[in-house]
Formats: sequence, structure tokens, C-alpha cells
Amino acid sequence: MLMRRLFITLCVLGSFNSMANSRIIATGGATSIEGSAGGGIVPWAVINSYASSDEWGATAFVSQVGVNDFTLKVLGASASYDNRWEWSIARQTFKLDSIGGELRQDIVGVKYHVAGELLYTTLPQLSVGLHYKKHRDFALPQAVGARDDSGVDLYFAASKVLFDHLAGRNVLLNGTLRATKANQTGLLGFGSASDNDYHLVFEGSAAVLLNYNVAIGIEFKQKPDALDFATEQHWRDVFVAWFINKQVSVVAGYADLGSIAGFTEQQGYYLSIEGAW
Repeated sequence: MLMRRLFITLCVLGSFNSMANSRIIATGGATSIEGSAGGGIVPWAVINSYASSDEWGATAFVSQVGVNDFTLKVLGASASYDNRWEWSIARQTFKLDSIGGELRQDIVGVKYHVAGELLYTTLPQLSVGLHYKKHRDFALPQAVGARDDSGVDLYFAASKVLFDHLAGRNVLLNGTLRATKANQTGLLGFGSASDNDYHLVFEGSAAVLLNYNVAIGIEFKQKPDALDFATEQHWRDVFVAWFINKQVSVVAGYADLGSIAGFTEQQGYYLSIEGAW
């Protein structure tokens, strides 16, 4: 209900004159599964939508990842101001297809554009952000050793477009450092009895822009491994992003999530649709 109300609110806001589309297409990125602007599984330094100085922007999105034994569905929305601030909210529903049941997690995020620019400065765009995550079905994560039902991820991201860099094409590079206690990004809770420390992990993305509105890319997400009952492996994906216009974009890809809760070789599809105002 909360997500539905926020989605409707953002649609109404999109009709206001204070909302604008001043930035170049694709410079707001897509939306990650945690609700922040970026790729599919990695937050980038970019700020959502196409709002620039003194302008408001907003997005709403729906994503789904389907692998061998699980399905992750995400619904969320975000708002931005001045190409400087971004606020986001997302609801994740993780369906346990092989054993039955589901796990839900809510994520509230904030991101601040510190310095640099994605396009026209030597310094990359630099942003800091956080995700507050709250698990809604903690009995199963607690049973397998998770310590807490909520946690905060902190991250620092750097993004840059390199012009005419690969066979005449522009290339986007992103690197993100994250401090986290999350098990499987929080879907299996946070920390454990034997390991409740923050882990510093690296996440990276690279994309080639085939033209002004189509990109192909790869992502890597390093993961901590705090739970004793099963190994947690790093995530990877390969994607194609089509920014149809400044209002609608679609991202599709192949995801390799490794081993999750003892289920090995979790591979499958990724699909996300985003609307921007």
C-alpha cells in the first residue's frame, strides 16, 4: 500500500512545472534492485531522472530477477532535486520457488552528489549514499543464523563517461565501495552470532553506449560471507539498456547470483522497466 501511494504521488508531481528534463538522455542511469539510480545490482554516482539545477525529478520502477530456485520482485520510486540529492524507497519480495514461501524487505535510500560530473569534467561524478534496510519476515533468516532484522549500508560511488573510447563509442565506468552487514543484500538478515562486523566490498560496472540511447554492459557485486550455514558468493550480470525516451527505459539481462542459501548455480534473467518525470 505504501509503495502504491508513493507511485501515485510521484505521477502527480510529474505534472508540475517545477519538474524538468534538462539533462542528456541516459545520464540518470537505470534503477538498481535497491531503488537507487545505477545499474541492475550496483548503485552508481548518478542522480535519478533528468532534473538539473533547481529542478525536481522523479522515477518509478518495477524489476524482476528469476533464477533457478528463487524469484526477486522489486517495486519502488525515487525523487531528486538539483541533480544533487536523491531519495528512494523500494519493496523487495523474494519468492522461495523450490521450498515455498517468501521474504520481504523494505529499503529507504538517500544519495548526495558530492563533486565532479558524469560528462564534462575531468573529475568523475562522486556521490555518497546509504540504504536503510528492514526485513519483514525475519523468522527464516533468524533460524539460519542472522543476528538482526535491519541494517544500514553505506557506500561511495564514482562514475564517468569516457568519450570516443572504444571503437568510437562512449564508455561508462563506475566503481562503488560499500560497507555492509547484509546477508544476501539483506534478504537473509544482517550479521551473525560469529560475525557482526561491517565488511568493505567492491562493486563495479562498465557499459558501452552503442548510440545515444542504447547501452550494453556488465556488473560485478562483491558479497560478504557472514552466515555459517551456507556460502555467499559474488553476483554478476550482463545487460542491455534501452532508454526509449526521457520518460521510459527498459533494462534486460542475464544474472549469475552464484550460491544462495545452499542452492548452487542460481542463474537466470533480469528485467526492469522505469518511468521518469
